[in-house]
Amino acid sequence: MSRALVQAAFLPATVVGENNGVKPRMPIKPFSIGGRQAASLQCFAGLRCSYPLDMFGKSGGRDFHSTVADSILVFGGKARRGVVVAVFERFSDKAMKSVHLAQEETRRLGHSIVGTEQLLLGLIGEGTGIAAKVLKSMGIHLKDARVEVERIAGRGSGYIAGEIPFTPRAKRVLELSLEEARRLVHNYIGTEHLLLGLLREGEGVSAKVLQNLGADPSNIRTQVIRMMGEGTDEAVGAGVQGGSNGNNMPILEEFGTNLTKLAEEGKLDPVVGRQQQIERVTQILSRRTKNNPCLIGEPGVGKTAIAEGLAQLIANGDVPETIEGKKVITLDLSMLVAGTKYRGEFEGRVKKLAEEVKQNDDIILFIDEVHTLIGAGAAEGSIDAANILKPALARGELQCIGATTLDEYRKHIEKDPALERRFQPVKVPEPSVDDAIQILKGLRELYELHHKVRYTDDALIAAAELSCQYISDRFLPDKAIDLIDEAGSCVRLHHAQLPEDARELEKELRQITKEKNEASHNQEFEKAGELRDREMELKAQISAAIGQAKEKRKAESEAGDSWPTVTEVDIQHLVSLWTGILVEKVSSDESERLLKMEETLHKRVIGQDEAVKAISRAIRRARVGLRNPNRPIASFIFSGPTGVGKSELAKALATCYFGSEEAMIRLDMSEFMERHTVSKLIGPPPGYVGYTEGGQLTEAVRRRPYTLVLFDEIEKAHPDVFNMMLQILEDGRLTDSKGRTVDFKNTLLIMTSNIGSSVIEKGGHRIGFDLDYNEKDSSYNRIKSLVTEELKQYFRPEFLNRLDEMIVFRQLTKLEVKEIADIMLKEVFERLKAKEIELQVTEKFRDMVVEQGYDPSYGARPLRRAIMRLLEDSLAEKMLAGEVKEGDSAIVDVDFDGNVTVLISTGTLEADIPEKLLSLPHHA
Repeated sequence: MSRALVQAAFLPATVVGENNGVKPRMPIKPFSIGGRQAASLQCFAGLRCSYPLDMFGKSGGRDFHSTVADSILVFGGKARRGVVVAVFERFSDKAMKSVHLAQEETRRLGHSIVGTEQLLLGLIGEGTGIAAKVLKSMGIHLKDARVEVERIAGRGSGYIAGEIPFTPRAKRVLELSLEEARRLVHNYIGTEHLLLGLLREGEGVSAKVLQNLGADPSNIRTQVIRMMGEGTDEAVGAGVQGGSNGNNMPILEEFGTNLTKLAEEGKLDPVVGRQQQIERVTQILSRRTKNNPCLIGEPGVGKTAIAEGLAQLIANGDVPETIEGKKVITLDLSMLVAGTKYRGEFEGRVKKLAEEVKQNDDIILFIDEVHTLIGAGAAEGSIDAANILKPALARGELQCIGATTLDEYRKHIEKDPALERRFQPVKVPEPSVDDAIQILKGLRELYELHHKVRYTDDALIAAAELSCQYISDRFLPDKAIDLIDEAGSCVRLHHAQLPEDARELEKELRQITKEKNEASHNQEFEKAGELRDREMELKAQISAAIGQAKEKRKAESEAGDSWPTVTEVDIQHLVSLWTGILVEKVSSDESERLLKMEETLHKRVIGQDEAVKAISRAIRRARVGLRNPNRPIASFIFSGPTGVGKSELAKALATCYFGSEEAMIRLDMSEFMERHTVSKLIGPPPGYVGYTEGGQLTEAVRRRPYTLVLFDEIEKAHPDVFNMMLQILEDGRLTDSKGRTVDFKNTLLIMTSNIGSSVIEKGGHRIGFDLDYNEKDSSYNRIKSLVTEELKQYFRPEFLNRLDEMIVFRQLTKLEVKEIADIMLKEVFERLKAKEIELQVTEKFRDMVVEQGYDPSYGARPLRRAIMRLLEDSLAEKMLAGEVKEGDSAIVDVDFDGNVTVLISTGTLEADIPEKLLSLPHHA
């Protein structure tokens, strides 16, 4: 958008009359700024444009703004050298449209210059602004005004195609419109200001036109002021919330909102509770000096609601006489700062604001986010709003209620003792769950009317309790209110949806319509006609389905159940959606899955019955709600030799119950062997590199509060890590470096360790599948006690005592290794199947893999290496040589010399060597 600036060039020029067609003796030469014709301003400096003007007409390829700006370059002789004619930086779009229409009227009349009469015609022709409304209300219409202008000024010689300059009187009108805007403390110039400027000028042709049409200038001015007081949306683009009503508080009217008036009109939400805080605020406001309470509390606890509650009490007259009849006005600091780009403008506004409050001793200011006072409007060589208001705040001349959070109060206000002593802090604690339930019941009617639903008492109770338990990073009652709000929205939208059969018909209708259009485009008119008939039939069916749904809803309405109901189940579903935590009641399918969890886990983890049963029991306790809600779901330490399935069990649980392995948070504790690396878990302290990024553990749990946390190789971590974990194991919480509390109450903690491996290996020969159950159980308990004693030598008692269970993993037997081999081989089969290669192995090869991959000391990991060496290497060579390709079938066998052979077949495997085939047990 062009921002042309115009100024009178210091050139002599004379104009005879106002609109007599006489041109200036010397041509006007606008100078260029940045390659664009423009001119600088003097008394119009500081104005800005709030609306794009490119929507208006263009002249000669240039935008209208530049055209009009360059055209207002006519001067009133030597006596008025340097007088600024006009500026459009603060003109509203309606005012700019009026000026544009004035130029069009000038061309229509054939005049060569824009005078006050054309401005009047432009204001009337604009039609939607305050000026047009006032003039039309007095019977002044565009047709009559045109006739009167032609009678007084006559018609010109012809159409003017170029830029049309303005007369000195028209320039004077624009100057006066700016003065009127400043007098009314408006930071925009609208059609009402242009009309007031025309009335103040009073000597041009427009004055004669109004006089001849029977309009009284004083009456017009009164009507304009009255209509501005009723409010207008013309200045929205200029950042104004309505006009002034002519009283002595223009700043407060423009930048403030009267909460007391809103309370009288019933537009504020009811405030439940908080009597103690409101009484404390009232006591501070009744002081003689420094009567400025500052509400301090966490976000969402209801600080703003306390100010609204005070306004409601004042409106109802239920307050002490010290504040009876006062008005609570909330101040918008951002609006106060907006548009004050020149030095001194903001300070002037704030000083006027303070003067208005002093003159009206019934004003109580409410400044939300009061810490923004510090630095507001500050520029080089100027002071901010806080320092301007300090004297008035200290002397009691200005009553102010502030509201801010604990962090912002400590960060900004406490660092300025001079400002802090002027405010009396009032702590606003988070309400209890019972108080939050009462608040929700008080707000129930408003949300029912908005969403057209009904809330049950159980839904409100569930919203307060579940939000307190599962949404830990926000505060009551805000998070509970958000729950019932969104639940109402979800239920209403679901209820308003089309029936399922109607949705299917609509889907078919869209397809039929698309095919019909294609057939018509291809000139297949017979097919298009058939599709059109089908289209009409579908539309009739959809209308019938919608009609049936409406009849059903009407019947429900007549039965007294017109609105859908938000229940506890809806709240539970929404909490699960927000947090990922399963809080709904256990379904029958999930019950069966939980009861058979051991079977599911054993498909991936062979053996280790004790560990699998302990994990399954913990999950079942948590899911039915019998666990301690103030501790993690469960905390285990898995101890055993390497390669026996400790980490694999954690992965299997993450896949089985939490959705996928990615749902597991895995920390390799070998990365935390040094003392200084402990801070990586909760985040570095302030001043260190990366302190703003948070910790690896705390940030991961904050983002996914319902998960499994695996501390792999816990004994390799620095001992300071165990001290930090005491709080997690006992209270289910941890504070990060930023002071934020992270909730671990919905996490399952698993720590793996190799401590006790030597004990297990020494006693391992007594544990095997050839022992009966009692022998195996007694041997396991004996080894577990020995491992526990070894754990006590390494970990502190307070750490081990907080764990739910210490589980010892047995050594793998040869039979278990054989089952694990089946699982690993099936993984290879699946990878080859993706390459369209079918593979099977013989029993002989399988025994060879187990024989070479079995090592009691190293568990199942040697088995993976044996499969890689014996199977994958052989197949890789065959595939590279082109012997095995897509579509082939292969069997891996062992010859009489003990060498691995790969048999290739293009047919079915059963037809080639059926005696060597092995159907591996399924472990998917």
